[in-house]
Amino acid sequence: MSAAEIPTVVVALGGNALLPRGEKLEAATQLAAAKQAATQLAAVTDGYRLVVTHGNGPQVGLLALMNDAYGDVKPYPLDVLGAESEGQIGYVIELELDNAIEGRDTVALITRVLVDAADPAFTDPTKFIGPAYEEKPARLLAGERGWTIKQDGHLWRRVVASPDPIRIVQLPAISRLVDSGFVVVCAGGGGVPVVEKEGGHRGVEAVIDKDLCSSLLARDLGADLLVLATDVDAVYVNWGEPDQRALGRIAAHELESTDFPAGSMGPKVDACLRFVDGTGGRAAIGSLTNLNGLLDGSAGTQITTTVEEST
Repeated sequence: MSAAEIPTVVVALGGNALLPRGEKLEAATQLAAAKQAATQLAAVTDGYRLVVTHGNGPQVGLLALMNDAYGDVKPYPLDVLGAESEGQIGYVIELELDNAIEGRDTVALITRVLVDAADPAFTDPTKFIGPAYEEKPARLLAGERGWTIKQDGHLWRRVVASPDPIRIVQLPAISRLVDSGFVVVCAGGGGVPVVEKEGGHRGVEAVIDKDLCSSLLARDLGADLLVLATDVDAVYVNWGEPDQRALGRIAAHELESTDFPAGSMGPKVDACLRFVDGTGGRAAIGSLTNLNGLLDGSAGTQITTTVEEST
């Protein structure tokens, strides 16, 4: 099989795959999680051209808290913090993938992503970043630091603008790297958000949803498959209720009429629908520990274009 015939897969690692829920936001924890993720990813590189994206919600939130703690300079904007987190996480994933894969090099790329300056998301922040708090301390912090906060499960977190990604600026470079046989880590945390200005781009205060960005990347790369690897085994309807039910193989149009929480599974389902509807390819959502099953269609929620393909 020639290199061009090897299928391309974009695997998006959820933030909780790199900093598991309940674990301290420490470098050693992140490195251990990256090593575990790399072991899963390395096992599939013989059969796929692999592009890896990742979340950054906990990390960029921690950087923002560190930023706020030093009052001698003005806080760094979110686009710069996003780039810092993308470099930090990209480094540990690149390191562990190179340790785990023989004969192929990994390249991590800080990636700019174009958004619309007039996107309504800038007036209605929805993207969770940083740690979770009880309501009272969350409201105190919001008052002190000018945050917008919203409830995330039983706790409260900071939310920031999350505009829709329009174009991945470094797409030609990513495509060349993939075609040259590199494993590519890119678009981390949804990429660094930029808007157009005369003569180029400028960064903006926002965090792009990494699943929507991964979907855009997969579509524009012509990927065969999009996998959203998270810490649950599938998409569930009526999650948390006695009648909750995992979805297996399902046609895209069957999902379009089902509502999922905006702060958790909603963007993942939306990202998969955009990929499937835009390319006719297959998308999967499930646990990274079941990566082989997600790729071969035997695990997680498998989303395809037609009823026939989903049976």
